[in-house]
Amino acid sequence: MQHTAFLILIPVLFVFTLVGLSMGARRLLGIRIGTIRAALAGTVGVLATMQIISAMGPSSHRPAMTSVQVGCGILVTMIFLAVSEVMLPSSTLSDLVRLPGVLRRRVVRTRRYAELSAIAMRNGLSPSLRGLSRAGSAKGTAAGRRHSAQQVRRALEEAGATFVKLGQMLSTRYDLLPAEYVEEFSRLHHQAAAEPWDRVRELLTEELGREPESVFAEFDREPLAAGSMAQVHRARLADGQEVAVKVQRPGAGQVVERDLDILFRLSRKLEEHTSWARSMGLGELMNGFAVSLHEELDFRTEARNMAAITAAAEASGSVCAIRTPRVYDEHSSRRVLTLERLHGVPLSSARETIAERGLDGTKLAEQLLDCILEQIILGGVFHADPHPGNVLLLSSGELGLLDFGSVGRLDRRMRSALQDLLLALHRNDPAALSDALLEVVDRPEQLDERQLERALGRFMARYLSPGSTPHRDMFSELFLLVAQHGLTVPPEVAATFRALATVEGTVERLVADFDIVAQARTFAAARVREQLSYERVKESLIEEALSLTSVLRRLPRRVDRISSAVEGGRLGVRIRLLADERDRRFVRGLVHDVLLTFLGGVIALVGAVLLSIDGKPTVIGSVSLSQLIGYNLLVVSFILVLRVVFSISRGRH
Repeated sequence: MQHTAFLILIPVLFVFTLVGLSMGARRLLGIRIGTIRAALAGTVGVLATMQIISAMGPSSHRPAMTSVQVGCGILVTMIFLAVSEVMLPSSTLSDLVRLPGVLRRRVVRTRRYAELSAIAMRNGLSPSLRGLSRAGSAKGTAAGRRHSAQQVRRALEEAGATFVKLGQMLSTRYDLLPAEYVEEFSRLHHQAAAEPWDRVRELLTEELGREPESVFAEFDREPLAAGSMAQVHRARLADGQEVAVKVQRPGAGQVVERDLDILFRLSRKLEEHTSWARSMGLGELMNGFAVSLHEELDFRTEARNMAAITAAAEASGSVCAIRTPRVYDEHSSRRVLTLERLHGVPLSSARETIAERGLDGTKLAEQLLDCILEQIILGGVFHADPHPGNVLLLSSGELGLLDFGSVGRLDRRMRSALQDLLLALHRNDPAALSDALLEVVDRPEQLDERQLERALGRFMARYLSPGSTPHRDMFSELFLLVAQHGLTVPPEVAATFRALATVEGTVERLVADFDIVAQARTFAAARVREQLSYERVKESLIEEALSLTSVLRRLPRRVDRISSAVEGGRLGVRIRLLADERDRRFVRGLVHDVLLTFLGGVIALVGAVLLSIDGKPTVIGSVSLSQLIGYNLLVVSFILVLRVVFSISRGRH
């Protein structure tokens, strides 16, 4: 019976010791480890403890030596964990567990790398990328840059939808790219073959929860249009309403994730090895691009965008004459969007229709531009891609706006600054334009404002003086000027100017010589006149007064306290050091490591002194009590020093 109990006790004691050593070592090092690493570390600690006990001989069974044995076991376990963590971090170990999936993704990524490399070689892309320096420092002749830009555009189109979207996003960055690249990237498009009906039907059934035949009275299997991410089908609801159903391509999400992974890796490499990528902030640019692309893949976001633009227009009192389709939420999901079908002709092919109907192209152009400007200046939520294919000339003679997958958002302060910028252009005032521009962009610490103001004065004299004719180069010239002075354009502002540049190309389909700058200046002046009306001024004053009421109520008491403190000589200034939590965390960590190092050194010194004392009483054989304490102190000292060394090696602070 006793023998059986002893056999049961041994494994229980082994497991208990193993768990205790691994948990103690983990807590002392301050790391998290997995079950496999904890079991290995505990096993090593137990075996080391057994070896230490064996090496001590008969005296090892004395209770007085237990603390030294346990301390040595913990020290060995800590050393094993520290070395294993440095050589094989926990993240790497978890990757090994997921090795099959990692290998599959790597094979797919390698195959895609090969495809992209072949595309780059076919289009001579390597020399072309050297022309992608910051806009203000582009090298080479204009003809050479244009040829390089054409090569890059063709390569992006051949690479597929994700890269086309990337180029379209870069076409907004006048401040980052030479004008030739911006112009070429704005022409990017990607045509795709229609998806087979069987796959479309399967996706519709999955997303809507029912077969399409039970949701729609009619559904045309042949798409009206097929894009890189989705295709649009004509359908009819049970109540007879004709709709357009936008269906995401099956597998589009996986393709985007694969290409985004490659783009992130390329951006990191390019930032490491090229100056132009660092000057562009390519990594941050990729993060913003990934966010916008994920939004485009979720059609619920597009539905929310349409609702937000409509709500913002109603709240701001906009009188936009452009129609937007109604969304049928009950027949929409993440990958399916059902919209009211607007019957009309895209502006890309509407010039003959306008002439046949005798419509006023100038009036339509003014309506379109005013609508986009109202969305930007008044509503703060605007269509970011109003190209000719997204604007319809309806059978009623109105204009309709489609595809709200890409929208921009501006806060109140930014809208006010943009309005001031347009007003400064209207008044031809360089000083006001400089002030408004500095409200819009991110200014560097070192900026010569007088030099910027003079450059803006020359810019306005060239494009806005009497007798001059504003044209599309005005936008690129302004952003080139911004880049030359080290100013950085926020993404939302870049999207704003991209929308304006896009709508300029769109209205040219209506009126060949339409002056978008003059119309924008007129719009800004009209908005200012509206704001200076009696009702608007009264409303603004009431709002400001209400916001100041609480401040004014507290002001007398605060003034009284300040004056009393001045009279009594008690006025002082309190400064909070280390207000940032990151600074406090750094200082705490630094003090913690310094204190542990100091304690470890002092304890080691005391332990060494105690070991040198040969006195009584003896505890085990010739080992005195002072020497036993010295051994324990040395073990504690080694543990503390190892903790600090490991912390420093991981770069925690």
